[in-house]
Amino acid sequence: MMVTVGVIGGGQLARMMIPPAVNLGLDIRILAEQEGMSAALAATAVGDYRDLDTVLAFAETVDVITFDHEHVPAPILRELQARGIPVHPGPDALHFAQDKIAMREKLSEIGVPVPEWAAVTDAEELAAFLADNGGAAVLKTPRGGYDGKGVRVVRSADEAADWFATLDEDGRGGALLVEELVDFRRELAQLVARRPSGQIVAWPVVETVQKDGVCSEVFAPAPRSAGRVAEMAEQIALTIAETLGVTGVLAVELFETTDDRILVNELAMRPHNSGHWTQDGCTTSQFEQHLRAVLDLPLGATGCHDDHTVMANILGGPTEGTLADRYAAALEAHPTVKVHNYGKEPRPGRKVGHVNVSGSDLDEVAYQARAAAAFFQD
Repeated sequence: MMVTVGVIGGGQLARMMIPPAVNLGLDIRILAEQEGMSAALAATAVGDYRDLDTVLAFAETVDVITFDHEHVPAPILRELQARGIPVHPGPDALHFAQDKIAMREKLSEIGVPVPEWAAVTDAEELAAFLADNGGAAVLKTPRGGYDGKGVRVVRSADEAADWFATLDEDGRGGALLVEELVDFRRELAQLVARRPSGQIVAWPVVETVQKDGVCSEVFAPAPRSAGRVAEMAEQIALTIAETLGVTGVLAVELFETTDDRILVNELAMRPHNSGHWTQDGCTTSQFEQHLRAVLDLPLGATGCHDDHTVMANILGGPTEGTLADRYAAALEAHPTVKVHNYGKEPRPGRKVGHVNVSGSDLDEVAYQARAAAAFFQD
């Protein structure tokens, strides 16, 4: 019988799981939040992932559940497990990607390097942290933030008054996460994949470039990372995956600081923007690897096809028409570029696609990626 994988979430990550699922002969089904999402090609259900009945009805049609995002409530996932439905990653691991304070607590407990941090419940606690950490800090909402949302740099406790007011109105005694404002040289990302039976593999560490809080470019492998940096990044990610019992792809976003520390910034327990380069630059893409992992199949090799691969996100898209309207000119000018279209309506700042380019000359590869992505942006 054909194995059926169920993906909760209908975004571009679910969309990009479809080709490797087809190649492996898997039946992939997707629970999308609404009609017409990126993964509509395989969306067999549409509904609210926060509704138990909706998720149960979908889960009963598949052999294993995985995710396009980390936002499904833990009680729903525990109910699936209680009914014998495999969930990967499971709620115990996913908890640390859903709650940044819990993540910081756990990583500190297991000795993984993180920025100085505290959970603060009021302006006085935030002011004390600012006084102890140079007068500036990064404040984060512990749940739900992504692509720069739910994150702000503060230099006064007054700048967080609205967030503290929201905590008070909520009435559940919550806290905000405050961290040192890290003086970093660059941002890195380390991806690994782990299957339930314990096998784990790592891709090369990559350098990521952010624009307005959104990933703009990825350089794989990260330049000037051979040796200590690559070894530290990989060991950090392996430790997290094994200690937390992660199954599937784990992305660990990192800071390389100006004083030569490697610190964990964020975790994602599913395919990640920093791994899109693997589609065209690597033996096994993160999307195929994720499917292998959640099905407890042997994991694929993670070697690179070429010396360098650069991924450039297409942010916003054209102000008129679609990405496809630009294909003829872009593909003629850049025949070595691979274009990945998410099927989304263009909107300022929105990730609507990406391009991958590989080669032996990093400057030329980066130029080709940027120039090709520019064809699709106004």
